[in-house]
Amino acid sequence: NILTRTCWSRLPLARPGQCARFCVKMPNKSKQCVGSVSAQSAAADRGEPNPGPGQQENRGDDDIIKSPSDPKQYRYIELNNGLRALLISDFSSSEGKSDDEDDDDEEDDDDDDDDDEEEEDEEDDDEDDDSGEGTEDESEEEDEQDGEDEEREGNKKKKKDSEKQSAAALCIGVGSFSDPEDLPGLAHFLEHMVFMGSEKYPRENGFDAFLKKHGGNDNASTDCERTVFQFDVQRKRFREALDRWAQFFICPLMIRDAVDREVEAVDSEYQLAKPSDSHRKEMLFGSLAKPHHPMGKFCWGNAQTLKTEPKKNKINVYKRLRKFWKRHYSAHYMTLAVQSRETLDTLEQWVREIFSSIPNSGLPRPEFSHLLEPFNTPAFNKLYRVVPVRKEHSLTITWALPPQEKHYRVKPLHYLAWLIGHEGAGSILSLLRKKCWALALYGGNSETGFDQNSTYSIFSINITLTDHGFQNFYQVADLVFQYVKMLQRLGPQRRIYEEIQKIEANEFRFQEQTDPIEYVEDVCENMQLFAKEDFLTGDQLLFEFNPEVIGSVLNLLTPDKVNLLLLSPEHQSLCPLQEKWFGTQYCVEEITKQWSDRWASDFDLNSDFHLPAENQFIATDFTLKPSDAEDTEFPVKVADTERGCVWYKKDNKFKIPKAYVWFHLISPLIQKSPKNLVLFDVMVNMLLYSVSEPAYEADVAQLEYKLTAEEHGLVIKVKGFNHKLRLLFNLIVDHLADFSAPPDVFSMFTEQLKKSYFNILIKPEKLA
Repeated sequence: NILTRTCWSRLPLARPGQCARFCVKMPNKSKQCVGSVSAQSAAADRGEPNPGPGQQENRGDDDIIKSPSDPKQYRYIELNNGLRALLISDFSSSEGKSDDEDDDDEEDDDDDDDDDEEEEDEEDDDEDDDSGEGTEDESEEEDEQDGEDEEREGNKKKKKDSEKQSAAALCIGVGSFSDPEDLPGLAHFLEHMVFMGSEKYPRENGFDAFLKKHGGNDNASTDCERTVFQFDVQRKRFREALDRWAQFFICPLMIRDAVDREVEAVDSEYQLAKPSDSHRKEMLFGSLAKPHHPMGKFCWGNAQTLKTEPKKNKINVYKRLRKFWKRHYSAHYMTLAVQSRETLDTLEQWVREIFSSIPNSGLPRPEFSHLLEPFNTPAFNKLYRVVPVRKEHSLTITWALPPQEKHYRVKPLHYLAWLIGHEGAGSILSLLRKKCWALALYGGNSETGFDQNSTYSIFSINITLTDHGFQNFYQVADLVFQYVKMLQRLGPQRRIYEEIQKIEANEFRFQEQTDPIEYVEDVCENMQLFAKEDFLTGDQLLFEFNPEVIGSVLNLLTPDKVNLLLLSPEHQSLCPLQEKWFGTQYCVEEITKQWSDRWASDFDLNSDFHLPAENQFIATDFTLKPSDAEDTEFPVKVADTERGCVWYKKDNKFKIPKAYVWFHLISPLIQKSPKNLVLFDVMVNMLLYSVSEPAYEADVAQLEYKLTAEEHGLVIKVKGFNHKLRLLFNLIVDHLADFSAPPDVFSMFTEQLKKSYFNILIKPEKLA
């Protein structure tokens, strides 16, 4: 798997099968559009006329590259105080007045209902959901499967509701790296405190109450070098919400009486994060940095750092908080993205009227780019044994590289992650699975502030090990180094780069519309990192193949510069050390001389390793399928035989060249006995395992599949571009027809399912 900003979804565990049931959904008209284009040419691709005099007020910037499937208009402006803003208009001159009236009627109804609420109830809202770094989702895959139907229905409602929402996000180019040495977590704490009312709107938590009353939400997060605030609300209330929200950055009260309460809120987030293995690994890794490098700071903050120790050292936290706000919450560090169904002229007027009052400190932005090589220390290039919270084995192989943000047009780490995280024939994971040493492998850079900032970039490979793999973890690492050495010998490959480029371009070209609040959050951060024309593309597209840039990074991935982190519950008795903030138990040792000597030599490569073959699943034909079927609200039965039934629904709304197929293979044998149910579960998981390697190329080419064990049979779901979807479906059916159960694979999955069943059955709601 590839760890990038766009996460690849993992397939859930599966369950059986005999009578077939299909549901197919396909578009029916052709559509002409190629690649990434400007706003003007994208409109032309959609058959829209050039803007006339009546449309000038919604005229966007032609040089901001957007997807041909994106109907929104964009305009970039800079205010006199230095704030930079991107205006995003959902407005269309073809929208009927009735639509707006419907919106207003709904909103007025909401207002009538909410007017009856007590003010005291509104003020009871706390700040817990507004800020801070969230904990990782560590739920079991079975839970994801159980909640799939509910999630699908929820997503439909959410998408419908979000179409009427307006949203804004503001990114400040300052984060936890700027925390004072004597007040760890101050940036995160300030992110909480600005919500405590303003001079213009003094009511504490009044903004939350306003959003709740008008169907909105807000959130905020603090990273190493950036802090982001975002909210959404009903369109009718957007201007008022903008004005209320902007006061956080113009003149927040940050009332003294709220300090202790918000310290407790920050401490609560810290306590919730402590059981997360990913956060624990980050804090341990950060502790390996050079003394006084900001990577070693405790960015979360808690009651100890923000209350107990300051009181002991006679530090006035309130004064320091206001000083930090005045110094760092400056307009010329800020980027703003706003999205609404208003014209661009209207949005520009609102933004200029409201946000021009944000003060500009006139001081240079905090700079850390001179603090390079933070992990060039004796503590690095070691083996760290760690006791995890979760009962599993894993190996994390990490290199600390020079900062790579400036190479966003080449994306060398994305290219390397694609190859190292590959799951097809000839890959690292393919060989590890054959040896029954690993269950999963993720490689790359998450592009969070921890993984990538102005001082360094991380390249990590995380491998989930089997019990046997844990016993042979040095051999696992050795295979990784062999594969990397093969890549170094072969050098950067234009064919592979262009395949990745084509896949990302296809996804961008036919991208689905994102919820406004998520979209503006991404865009305002992109504005801190990329050139104006790349605000919408810089985090996704690969623009240019540069073998020198890729090769320079690839050649740094050597064993003598690596750090190994081995997690296992079996380390409990071996780890006397404890990380200061999260209490992670660990021990450190030198990499075994046998292996360090081997890796320092010109070691041989495994002959099973090779580059991926040409990807046959990449779509190149995007014409829409003609159909004379009538428009229907629901799928219609078009075939009914003794072997099965087919239902079909024509897509006349989105008109994209994609199909969705659900195939239900039904068998009465599954429910005959508990033994049958369990054997069926094992069978479907083994089928998924056998399919995963040959189907991996389809997965990365934007074709999706799921094999799920339902109550009465096996459900096969495939979706993606029409052009190559049949290849994927045939591949799955062929593996089902030729199903076999090798004893070692059978044993591996029976052991895995025992653990899964145990984790399910210890949950009270499952037993109930």
